[in-house]
Order: sequence, then C-alpha cells, then structure tokens
Amino acid sequence: MPRPEVAVGSRRAWLIWGVALAVYLLAVFHRSSLGVAGLLASERFDISATQLSLFSVLQLFLYAGMQIPVGVLLDRFGARVMLLGGLAMMSAGQLLFAFTTSFPAAVGARAVVGAGDAMVFISVVRLIGLWFHTRQASVVTQVTGPVGQLGAVAAATPLAIALRELGWTTTFAVTSSIGVVLMVVTALTVRSSPYADDGVAEIRLAALARSVRWVWGNPGTRLGMWSHFTGQFSMTVFGLLWGVPFLVEGEGLSTDAASNLLVVMVLSGLVSGVALGSFVARHPFQRSTTVLGVVAAIVVTWTVVLLWPGQAPLWMLVLLVCVMGAGGPASMVGFDLTRSFHPTEATGRANGIVNVGGFAASLVTLLLIGVVLDLQSPDGAHDLGDFRWAMAVQYFVWLLGAVQIVRFRRKAIAHLRRVHPGAVETLKRGEPFVHPGFHEREGV
Repeated sequence: MPRPEVAVGSRRAWLIWGVALAVYLLAVFHRSSLGVAGLLASERFDISATQLSLFSVLQLFLYAGMQIPVGVLLDRFGARVMLLGGLAMMSAGQLLFAFTTSFPAAVGARAVVGAGDAMVFISVVRLIGLWFHTRQASVVTQVTGPVGQLGAVAAATPLAIALRELGWTTTFAVTSSIGVVLMVVTALTVRSSPYADDGVAEIRLAALARSVRWVWGNPGTRLGMWSHFTGQFSMTVFGLLWGVPFLVEGEGLSTDAASNLLVVMVLSGLVSGVALGSFVARHPFQRSTTVLGVVAAIVVTWTVVLLWPGQAPLWMLVLLVCVMGAGGPASMVGFDLTRSFHPTEATGRANGIVNVGGFAASLVTLLLIGVVLDLQSPDGAHDLGDFRWAMAVQYFVWLLGAVQIVRFRRKAIAHLRRVHPGAVETLKRGEPFVHPGFHEREGV
C-alpha cells in the first residue's frame, strides 16, 4: 500500500472518527425513536398494534436487505459520500414523518429513514480500517457499536420529554435538522481515506456480480457474518421491542425500572467493548472463539432467568442485561475478521455481508417471539409463562449460529493456510495479519 498523505492514527483520524460516530449516534437515535413514540403514533395515524409493528419490521428488513448493495457503493464511492447520502435520506425521512398524518406516507417516511440508516455503520467501520493502525482499529471498532447505542438512550427520556413539551411535528422536525447540521460538519471534516486514491475501487458492472461472489466465497466473510449473527440478535431484540414487555408483563417490573435496565445494557456494552477490543487485538487468532465464549455466557444467563422458580430477582435481571450487553461488542468481531481476509478495496462488500447477519437474526427472532406469544395468549394478556416459551426461540438461533461459527472457523483457517502461507502462524503469535491484495483464489 502506498504511503499515506495524512498520518494513520493521528489527531485527524480521531476527529474523522468522532464526526462519523456522531452520524452513527444519530442513525441509532432515528432507528429507536419510534419505540418511544409508539403510543402517540397509534393515535396520530389511527392504527392497530400490528400496523405499528410494521414500522420496526420494515425498517429492519430494509436495513438488512440493503447491506450488500450499500457495500458495493461504499467500495465504489467511499465512506464520505455514503455518510452524506445516509444523512440526507434520514433527514428527509424524519421531516416527512414530522408532518404527515397518513399511515402509508408515514411507512414510506420510515422506509427512507431505514435506507439512510443502512448506509452509516459500515461506512464508519471502513473509515476505522483505513484511518487507524490494525491494533487500534480492533479496539475502536469494538467501542463504536456500544457508543453508538447511546443514541437509543437519547431516544428514550429526552425524546419523550420533547414529544410531551413540543409535540409531534416540532420534535421530529428538530431531529431532522440535526442531520442537516451534521451533513455540513461531515462535508468539511471527513475524508474517506488517508491515501491519495481515497481507497475506492473502480468496479465495472460486468465484474460486479463476480466480485460479490468472490467476497461471499471467502470463508472468512461467512465466519464474520455468522459471528455477527450469533452475537448481536439477543441484545437487539431485547432493546428494540421485546425487552420492556418481558420485564413489565413477565417479570413484574415497573416501566421506569425496565427502561433503566435497557440503559444498563447499553452501558455494559460500552464497558465490555473496551475489554473485548483489547483482548482480540492481543489474540487475533481467538476472535471467533471469543464470540462463542460471550454467546455461551448469554445462553447460560438466559437459561437461569427462564428456569428461575417464579419471577427472577432484580439482581439476576441486572446480570442478564449486563451479559447481553457484551453481545454487541462480540458481534463487532465479525467486522474485525474481514480485515484479515479482504484488502481495503473489498471491505465494503465484505462488511455489508457481515452486517446482514445480526439484523437478519434479529428480524427472524422478533417475528418468532411475536408468533409464540400470540399462540400462547391470543387475547394479548401475556404472563411470565408465555414469555418463557417465547424467549426460548432464541436457543434455535444460538445453536444455528454456533454451529456455523465452528464450521467456518475451520474453513477460514484452512483457507489462510492455503492462500496465505504463514498467516495462521502470524495470528497465533498475536500479530495482526494484513491482507496483501485481492485475487481470484480468495473466493475458492
């Protein structure tokens, strides 16, 4: 790789990361805002609970479905352009959501917000990979996810107060304007790469499908995807939709106490992100086994809560959300893996595939829990027993993910031994392996 025009890991790198992180915080805020405004949305648009759930399902579906196309565009145009595009779409969607009173238009507005949201996170991950040294990048990547989730905290109490004091239209119009301000800041400060070529790849349409097949065919890509799939979904499902109902209707907590536990979960992810980032930076060969260890801890803790005779004590629920919070940083290992298996010009496509994993798992689990709850209590009056059966669907998703991680870990190690002799030994010594370049054998 040529010598960078701006020093990697410099103050400029931290400034760019800070601005990109602010964009990600805003994206998470927009993604989570309907959870706070759900009851008001039901009244404003005169819709049922099923119609209300369509907002979240559509947003997750659109987010996951756009990851590969966005990854291709990211490799072609760079992170700066994609961040600006994401901000523009999120701001436009929130502005429409602020003024419309039509349910179809509101669904369309949330779809635009979801499309803009889909452009943000993998753009931030790409910036980290280009602007930081490898060991730095592992820690910064692990921290980025949990810090970004603080946007969900901002979408809780502050947004609720704003909706009460300012009303629907003013509140969402103001949140839309924040995106406009960040567009200006991003345009002035963010550079896609410290290198002269901005790290973008000239991708011809004729070769596009073949390049995506190469990236998908690399077992390291799928190891990253299944790591993200298995680590993230439990925390996402709990925080996005089913956590508060489980804690309030099942475990008997107040709504305020349940909301506070969600905040604890986010803060736990922040702390564990620093610890996990430092660990995988020192032990790069153990990245996927680290994911399995965190997932095992989540499974054990959930098992204790679900088998507890009667309602679990508060300390046990605090432990549950703290352990679940570590799942977010663990899933970020999937993006760290792509740097060992792909060169810079292919990381957008690879990270797009990885990012599909966790959100696909979350979407499926969200729907399955709802189906089981409806089967258990069609009248909607759910008790702890109903939630125990519903939350148990997570075990099938964990099992599938764990089996696939073990399977593709073996394939990925064999791939590195065959295509990059000495890479495995480098990783075992605790040294980062920097991918030398892309060629057709990568997809074999």
